[in-house]
Amino acid sequence: MTGKITFSVFVHLKSGRHKSLSKIRVERTNITYPSVVEQNNLCRAPVVVGVDIGGTKVAAGLVNAEGKILARNRTPMITAGAAANGLAAVATSIRGLFHDASSQNQIAAVGICAPGPLNPTTGVILNPPNLAIWHNYPLAEEMRRVYNVPVRIDNDANAAALAEAKWGAGRGYRNFFYATVGTGIGTGMVLDGRIFHGKTGAAAEGGHLGIDRNGPVCNCGKRGCIETLAAGPAIARRARQKLVENPSSVLWEIASGDIQTVSSEMVGRALALNDPVAKEVMRETLDMLAYWLGSIIDLLEPDAIAIGGGVSSLLAPFLDEIREHWRGACINPHAMDIPLVLAHYGEDAGIAGAAALCE
Repeated sequence: MTGKITFSVFVHLKSGRHKSLSKIRVERTNITYPSVVEQNNLCRAPVVVGVDIGGTKVAAGLVNAEGKILARNRTPMITAGAAANGLAAVATSIRGLFHDASSQNQIAAVGICAPGPLNPTTGVILNPPNLAIWHNYPLAEEMRRVYNVPVRIDNDANAAALAEAKWGAGRGYRNFFYATVGTGIGTGMVLDGRIFHGKTGAAAEGGHLGIDRNGPVCNCGKRGCIETLAAGPAIARRARQKLVENPSSVLWEIASGDIQTVSSEMVGRALALNDPVAKEVMRETLDMLAYWLGSIIDLLEPDAIAIGGGVSSLLAPFLDEIREHWRGACINPHAMDIPLVLAHYGEDAGIAGAAALCE
């Protein structure tokens, strides 16, 4: 699943010690600063800066010890030229969170989460498809060189799972499973309060568990992955297929007659209007997600499961229905005791997840 790269930074009062980056002009947008009281608190307690990087943007935020995001900043990401250009774009986003340059001397540690593939031990970004300038790029080392602070790195879904376990929907649970459903499906496992990485750091690719060996080919090359069957594009694809034989569906009107524009968001709007095509697409989606999560339960038996990501709002009214389908989708006799809830962090999951890595 393609995704995003995230930085996070613990900050408290420190003397100036940061090396400068090359100057690259990057426009700052959508800046929200903390209140005067919260700004004063920055001088008294550690605060985290999380930076969420995608193929086109960098979103940064100040996060306190309770996981509350106090301020946000959004800037464009630079994906052309030298690898240092991307690094400079990240620094610009971080810099935009502070009222003056000297405040950056408060930075004490940096955490980075990325979509992968990556090595969480060495901090090397291996080959992200939407950030080609960072091929085999030692991002953690470069951040340490620039800021002279400890640096952590991990997968974005893993980091979001940790944030939910610490501060969000998984708080208070010993073993927690997180799934983000959007343009793909990413997952993370927090066991005994720690991210489960497996032997090499490549564990928890739950979105690429196959549930249909004859299903469509996933972007990963396998057939029948849950990602290619139940993520946002899959929901839209099945709706488009059904529209060919359903000319009276309200989806035609919502899509202005252009079947190629149908999206999962449009399916949600049609569902609210009780459209038969949308209802059938959602029934199929819920069945597949229930079957998949049933297998997760049989394998891991987590204390709780949370669903996040861009499609989570579409799934929200049906979480109880998914749980009910577990009765025939897994053999665990205690499956119905496992809560299935919405994740606490929405579009801020990357910022919060990065912050969680540093504690």
